[in-house]
Order: sequence, then structure tokens, then C-alpha cells
Amino acid sequence: MQNPNLKNRAATFRRKDDSQIDWRIIFVVLALMAVGFGALFLALRADSSVSIVHSMLIQCLWWLFGWGIAILLMHLDADQLFRFAPIAYALGIALLVFVLFAYSRSLAASTNAKSWLAIGSLTFQPSEVMKPALILMLSRMVYTHNQNYAVHTVSSDFLLIVKMIALTLPVIILMQLQHDFGSTLVFVAIFGGIFLVSGILNRILVPITATVSTIGALAIFAVTTTAGRTILTNLGFQAYQFARVDDWLNPGGAASSQSGFQLFQSIKAIGSGRIFGNGVNNISVYVPVRESDMIFSVIGEGLGFVGGFVVILLYFLLIYSLIRRVFDTKNSFYAYVVSGVVLMVLFHVFENIGMSIGLVPLTGIPLPFISQGGSALMANMIGIGLTLSMQYHNFTSEFAKKETSFK
Repeated sequence: MQNPNLKNRAATFRRKDDSQIDWRIIFVVLALMAVGFGALFLALRADSSVSIVHSMLIQCLWWLFGWGIAILLMHLDADQLFRFAPIAYALGIALLVFVLFAYSRSLAASTNAKSWLAIGSLTFQPSEVMKPALILMLSRMVYTHNQNYAVHTVSSDFLLIVKMIALTLPVIILMQLQHDFGSTLVFVAIFGGIFLVSGILNRILVPITATVSTIGALAIFAVTTTAGRTILTNLGFQAYQFARVDDWLNPGGAASSQSGFQLFQSIKAIGSGRIFGNGVNNISVYVPVRESDMIFSVIGEGLGFVGGFVVILLYFLLIYSLIRRVFDTKNSFYAYVVSGVVLMVLFHVFENIGMSIGLVPLTGIPLPFISQGGSALMANMIGIGLTLSMQYHNFTSEFAKKETSFK
């Protein structure tokens, strides 16, 4: 099988200088983590039932571990990541199957999702590991396909689409079996990101995009009609998911239902912050799980519109920096990988902030680098590590300078 091997492996081990480390991405992620540290402290301080010191210490350990993973991945070159992709994918699938039998019953009762493993007080969500694993595997497959079919044709591009679906569909099915619709959407976004940069002909890309848009419109129609919901129920959708849609469509009446209380309180908290916020000592509006999924409500209440704008600006700088890496590299494998990372982070940000302000329905997706929790942080830090690897090895390999096939 062809792979992005390096023409001169000895060049990989040459001493790197600081110019090969993407400090802009590192500084933006550190700034987001600093915001997360402050927001998490405010959220925990407002909840007297938890130990602030213990929770903050655990989160700091996750941050340190995440940076360790990112630095390790930064030192792996394209060839090593290429060869590791099938292992990561197989491990991710195995974990997704395993959690169906060993999921935490208590967390399933509170979240309606069979997607968590628990060992004592430590919890872990295997779907988060699967996100970067799918990115690597799709990128490997697209790269290999395009090397084998140097000239794009309708038949070769349709074959590529079939291959991409074959890798993604098992993950989607396992997500549905776990009742984790939020993660399902993230995997679809990852698929879409790599699909758009895969080089598929416009004569195929445009009709497929139109078809997907039509399906999306039909899905929105389905969740708002009785007949449509009957069909979706037969496909595995749960009553609580429809309740979230109802609360989203009618936020004014959300407070009267248990599932809509979280949304109503989040909008109330953010609205109370106004322009400059109520101050760090006046976090008074109770929002369920504001330390994780609803962390943006703490930022909005404490720091107001200005604080929320700064957070969104930091994410804009991060996404911009990631997209620049895609256009700067001559290594198509890296370009596919970072495109997947971009859509993974972008969808998380859009969905989390959107659901916090009532723009989209609640899905239980955390805010990257800010929300409490280790599983999602690991997925995002792996994505950052993969991106740093591209810059770190960009000028030390023949493959980065000149697109070449290797056996």
C-alpha cells in the first residue's frame, strides 16, 4: 500500500527550531484554557455540593495530560501517523462496542445515553477517542485513494464516497445504539470536512451537497410533525430528544418542563449578564451542569456580552490558524487530517454556544478546552497535536516539500 513515507527518514530527526512550532495555536489554546479555569472556578464556587479544590486539581491534571499527548503527537511525522491510523480506528470501534455492554447505568439514567464507562469516580466516553481516530483513518483512506486514482473521474469519485461511508457508517450506527445524537452530529461534521477537501469533482459535489441539504430540511420537518416523529422513533430516536426540540422551538414555555429547565436557565443567566456582566462574585442563576455542557452561561452571566465576544474571538483565531495550516502544507494527508480537526472543533463551538443561547437544540456537547471533563479534552488535544505535527515536520521532509508517492 502506498503511504506518505519520507524520502529521507534521517531528515526527520534533525534538530528542530522554534520556527517549526506553531506558537499561535498554542497560545490561543492556552488562553482558552485560562478562560476555562476561571469559568470552572466560578461554576464550582456557586455549587456548594462539590469540592472546588479537588475538582480544579483533577481538571488541571487533565490539561497537563492533554498537553503531554499533544506534544507526543507533534513529534510523530506523517508516515507514523499514517501507519497508526488503522490501529486507532480499530481500537476506537472496539471501545464503542465494549461500552454498549459495560456502560455506566447511573450515568445512562441521568443522561439517557449509554456512552460512558465508569471506574470508581473516573468516567470516560469512548466516542471522544473515536473522533480523532476517524479523522486519521478517513485521511489515510482518501490519501491512498487519490494516489491510486491520480485523475478524478465520476466512477473513481463515487468509489471514494463509498469508501468514506463504509468507514463512517459503523461509527454512526454505534452512536445511535448508544443514544448519543450529539456525537453522531460531530462525526457527520468530520466526514463533511474531509469530504469537501478530498478533491471530488464539482459535478458530483454539488448534487450531493444539494441532496444533503434537502435531507436536512426533511429532517427538520420530520421532528416537528407527528408522522415524522413516528418514523424517527422507529429509527431509534428517543422521547427526550423530541422534548429538546420542543423546548428549543418554544423557549418561553421551556421552564415548565424538566428537560427544558436547563435551556431556560441558561438563556436567563446569559441575558442577565448584559454588556459587561454581573461580576465574578454574582453568579446567582442556577443552570444544571454549568461546569461542563453549559459553561458558556457562566461566562455570559459573569462577564456579559464582552466576555462572550472575547471567547468567540479566541475560537475564531484558532479556527483561522487551523485553516491556514491546511492551505500552507503541500502534504495532502496532513491537509485532510487538519480539515477534519477544523470541523470537529468548529462544530463543537457552534453547537455548544448555540444551544446555550437557544439557537439550536440541546445536545450535550462540551465547549472545547473550556468545559470540565477529560474525555472531550483529550479528543481536542489530540487534534491540536496532529496539527502541530504538520508544522513541526513541514520543512524537514521531502514529502512536505514535494508531493510524492512512496511504497
